[in-house]
Amino acid sequence: MPTPDKTSLDAIVLAARDLLEEDGLPGLTMQAIAHRVGVRAPSLYKRVQSRDELIQLVAEASLTDLAHRLNSAPDLVQLAGRFRAFGHEHPAAFQLIMSPGAGTPVARPEFGAEASTAILHLAGTVAGEDNALEAARTLTAWAAGFVSMELNGGFNLGGNVEHAWEFGVVRIVAAIGATP
Repeated sequence: MPTPDKTSLDAIVLAARDLLEEDGLPGLTMQAIAHRVGVRAPSLYKRVQSRDELIQLVAEASLTDLAHRLNSAPDLVQLAGRFRAFGHEHPAAFQLIMSPGAGTPVARPEFGAEASTAILHLAGTVAGEDNALEAARTLTAWAAGFVSMELNGGFNLGGNVEHAWEFGVVRIVAAIGATP
C-alpha cells in the first residue's frame, strides 16, 4: 500500500513564497521548505524535480498574484499603484520577477504575458494600440526602477518619496498619452 501524500504542490509553493520573503533566495532551500510543510526533504521531490523548478514555480505564482491585482485596475495610474503595492508587500518576489539576476530560474513566458495583459490594454487606450507595447514598457521600467530604489533605500536625499511617486506616475502616464 503506497504512503499517503502529506503535502501538495500548492502547499509547497506557498511555503516557498513565504520563505523567500523571510530569508531571501539563499534561504529558499529544499530542507527549509520541507520543514515548513512538515515532511522530509526527499518527499518534496515527489512534487518538484529540483530547487530550480521550485524557484520557477514561485516566480510563476508571484506573477499570477500580480496579474490578479492588476487586471481590475481602471487606469494606468491605479495599475502602477497596485504594482508598487505588490513590490512593498512582497519585496523578494518583486525582485525575483523583475530582476532575477544571472542564473536564477525565471517564470515561463506565458506567466509574464498574463501579468502584462492589463497594462497592455490600458496603455493601448492611452497611447493607441500601435504604441501599447512601448507605452507599457516605459511605465513598467519607470515603476520597477522606482520601487526597486524604494526597496533598496535608494532615495536618501530627503523629500517626500510618496510625492515623488505621484509626481512621476502622473507625468509618465501623461507623456505616454501625448501626441509626438
